[in-house]
Amino acid sequence: MPPIFDKPTTEKYDYVLIGGGSGGSASSRRAASYGKKVAVVEVDPYLGGTCVNVGCVPKKIMWHAADLNDKLAHHTSGYKFAGIPKPKFDWASFKPQRDAYIHKLNGIYATNFEREGVEYHHGRGRLSSPTTVEVTRPDGQTYTLHADHITLTVGGTPTIPSDEQVPGASLGIDSDGFFDLEEQPKRVAVIGAGYIAVELAGVLNSLGSETHLVIRGETVLRTFDHTIQETLTPWMEKSGVNIHKKSNVVKVEGEKGQTLTVFTDKGEKIEVDTVLWAIGRHSLTKDLGLEEIGVKLNPKGDIIVDEYQNTTVKNIYAIGDVQGKALLTPVAIAAGRRLSNRLFGGERFANDKLDYHNIATVVFSHPTIGTVGLTEAQAREKYGDSVKIYKSSFRALYFSMIEEEHKEPTVYKLVVVGPEERVVGVHIIGQGSDEVMQGFAVAVKMGATKKDFDDTVAIHPTSGEELVTLR
Repeated sequence: MPPIFDKPTTEKYDYVLIGGGSGGSASSRRAASYGKKVAVVEVDPYLGGTCVNVGCVPKKIMWHAADLNDKLAHHTSGYKFAGIPKPKFDWASFKPQRDAYIHKLNGIYATNFEREGVEYHHGRGRLSSPTTVEVTRPDGQTYTLHADHITLTVGGTPTIPSDEQVPGASLGIDSDGFFDLEEQPKRVAVIGAGYIAVELAGVLNSLGSETHLVIRGETVLRTFDHTIQETLTPWMEKSGVNIHKKSNVVKVEGEKGQTLTVFTDKGEKIEVDTVLWAIGRHSLTKDLGLEEIGVKLNPKGDIIVDEYQNTTVKNIYAIGDVQGKALLTPVAIAAGRRLSNRLFGGERFANDKLDYHNIATVVFSHPTIGTVGLTEAQAREKYGDSVKIYKSSFRALYFSMIEEEHKEPTVYKLVVVGPEERVVGVHIIGQGSDEVMQGFAVAVKMGATKKDFDDTVAIHPTSGEELVTLR
């Protein structure tokens, strides 16, 4: 196991980061590559942050398990594989296997720190001045790290209503708690309509749990293009998710480990074994010492930064979810690397910064979603009547052999503007959309036009070719 430092090794560091997640790791290692003295302070007993431990990575592993279950249960007969028994997912055995892989990643993070010269300090970091970080170790002992530059990259945490707001809310778990579940819940109510709610509800439903999704509106993913919303919501219902629309949870009754009853403002009573809150996240800015030294927050509690990740205090910066923009792991990584380039990479990188426009993202729903750029509504608000839409709805070739009720929908949509038909938005849902999106995100970032898409020879037979043959 690489060393964990319990005291400073120098009078002053070039760079100290509070937070050892993806952003903190990327920024610290980039700084160390320039020969700088770097320390990372992480409060959790493992590195990697949300993404590695209770986010992207274990979530995608669970998605793969759910996807495989769907294929075994519903697709093999269409492809004339005989004698395959009905699949039964063993959650209790799978969890420790998944956790072992995550622990392996934790070790890789720590090994990378050691190899590249980044000090890993285990403890709670707190700003004690604009140039110092106080570290409180798990045993309560404290020490101080002095630094020329300090970056806050502590991330966020799931939001759960208080019991005052929703009586019994604390009987539920959050997305972090999902990964602590030792057994698969037979019945579950997921509260929320965002991508975390959609992904976890999809996993649970596909693995055989009776799944309820309580949403405030008529559709899931309300910040996404309306075509995505209108395609995924009915498909989730068709595939077995019980969606309770225009509903708010008013109370939860029962005892943990026993039957819980969810009451909605529509008079419904939903009996489940697990209640999972997925109503949003908030920044972990409490007790960081920000207010005392003048680091300003917005009304939501996010750290205010400029385009170069500077906070309102000189030589203190913030990257990742804690600054409230584009809450995605690759964004934190990219911003962190560019910040270190600018601070330590010399004249070549003097103005390096992350461009937050046209950042692609995917949703690991069933089927998957990929999106980049403006939604149709955003484009029409910005560009008016110069917006034109190209759209195609179809079934992927894979589903040609599958029974009708299990044929997943695919919809591809381009949003273009102006006489040159510059592509300002790509929104796709259907099998493989998560993989298809990465390449088309490059095209949008480069300012591609519809003609550029048309001039690209299709790869056949694929779903992706639809984006270069739309008419």
